[in-house]
Amino acid sequence: MKIIPLSEGSFTIDKSKQFVPFDEKEHALQERPVGSLLVEIQPFLVITSRDIILLDTGLGFNDADGKLQLHKNLMAHHINPSEVSKVFLSHLHKDHAGGAGHNAALNFPQAAYYVQQKELDFAFEKGVPSFILSDLECLQQNEKVIMLDGDGFIDDYIEYRISGAHSPFHQVCWIREEGETVFFGGDEAPQLQQMKHRFVAKYDADGRKAMEYRKQWWEEGREQGWKFLFYHDIKSPVWG
Repeated sequence: MKIIPLSEGSFTIDKSKQFVPFDEKEHALQERPVGSLLVEIQPFLVITSRDIILLDTGLGFNDADGKLQLHKNLMAHHINPSEVSKVFLSHLHKDHAGGAGHNAALNFPQAAYYVQQKELDFAFEKGVPSFILSDLECLQQNEKVIMLDGDGFIDDYIEYRISGAHSPFHQVCWIREEGETVFFGGDEAPQLQQMKHRFVAKYDADGRKAMEYRKQWWEEGREQGWKFLFYHDIKSPVWG
């Protein structure tokens, strides 16, 4: 399998839930509001013998020319957006699902989207600031969107499970092919350092549950030789 990180850049986020661009050459973290977190926004492309799979869709920001940054990132790697065959959404917070689409239009209309039905229902119940509903309307009653209910498999080689620690219906996935395993933990396994240290994060719906999951996945993954994909890691997006 081939893995391509599709970084949209570094950002700080505080209790306002706004993602503010951060450049370490120009900015200082201590000048941002108290409690600000420094994160990378980094969807992943996993290319298998059967599919071109997009794992989460970033913030959905456009560049100065009005082009979707995610589309530009794909084309920089010589991948036409129309070639993406599957889009897997770990959850629907705006930094993970902002690039899914806008209003009624999917940004990857040729792809099958995989979304937990209860996560979509929860997003429309809660709304802003964590969820941008205009970016999620395209997921409703769309024949290209496959609504998942609990755990299961996609085409026998992509396993998904509801983990529900970061948001109530958050899901993670394993992609297994030819002896390789790629693990994507979304916001429950967002950075390498978080896998190595036990702590409860305030931004998780169930911080203790997320902590225990990280410990479990880290031990299993190291033993079994998984490749970990870390969506918010600035320095180590792929490990293993």
